[in-house]
Amino acid sequence: MGVALVCGGSRGIGRGCAIGLGEAGMTVWVTGRTEEDGRGPVPLAGSVRSTAAEVTAAGGRGVPRRCDHTDDDAVDLLVDEVLAAEGRLDVLVNAVWGGYERFVGVGPLSWGPFWEQPLGLWDSMHVRGVRAAYVASSLAARAMVARGSGLIVCLSSFAAKQFTPPVAYGVAHAAIDRMVADMARELAGTGVTAVSLHPGLVRTENVLANAEYFDLADSESPQFIGRAIAALAADPEIAARNGRALVAAELAAEYGFTDD
Repeated sequence: MGVALVCGGSRGIGRGCAIGLGEAGMTVWVTGRTEEDGRGPVPLAGSVRSTAAEVTAAGGRGVPRRCDHTDDDAVDLLVDEVLAAEGRLDVLVNAVWGGYERFVGVGPLSWGPFWEQPLGLWDSMHVRGVRAAYVASSLAARAMVARGSGLIVCLSSFAAKQFTPPVAYGVAHAAIDRMVADMARELAGTGVTAVSLHPGLVRTENVLANAEYFDLADSESPQFIGRAIAALAADPEIAARNGRALVAAELAAEYGFTDD
C-alpha cells in the first residue's frame, strides 16, 4: 500500500496524519523529538513510539524514529534509512512546527501585537516550520524524482491568506504555500506532486489543553487530516493538483471520507 514518512508525528496534526495513512494500510515512518511519552521537550502527551503503535493498530505498519528536524544531517540519514529499509518513499508529510510551546508553559504566552511577542517566535516558526519542510522535501524529492512518482504534502493554514495572529504565524504559512507552488513548477513532468494542505481548527492536544481560547464547534480531528492525505495519495489524477493549496474539508466532500 505504499510507504510514508510523517515528519513531526509525535502528537498534533502530524500524529493524525500518520494514523490516517495507517488506516489506508500504509507503512508509516513517524519522526519527532519525543521518543517516549513523558520524555519530550514539551509537557504534552505523545511520542513517536505511541503514534507508531496507533498506526499499526489502525491497520498499517508504524515505524518510530527520533529525529530533530533542525539537524540537516539527521534528516538526510533518516531519508537514507527509510529508502534502505523500504526501497521506496511514496508520501512525505511535513508536519514539523515550532512556536506553540508557549501555550504549554515553555516561554511567555502573549496574544499581543508583534512588537510584544518574543523575537524568537519568528525563528521557531520559520526554522522548525518552513525550513524543516524545505529540507525534508529536498531530500525526499531526490528519491521520488529518480523513481518517477511521489507525493509531498506540507501542512499549512488559512493564515497564509488571511490575517491570523501572530504575524510570524501568517507569514510562515504564506511562505509554505509559496514554497510548494514553486516546488511544483520544478517538479512538473517528474511524476512527483507537491501540495500544501489547509486544515480547519484541529483538536490537537495543545488546542484541547487551551480550549478556553477556541470555539471547537466546527473543529476537526487530527485523523481527519490524515484521511485527506490518504485520499490524495490514492488519487491517480493527483498530478492535476500539483502546487495547489488544498482545504481538508473540501477534499472530504470530494473524496467522501468523514471525520468520526
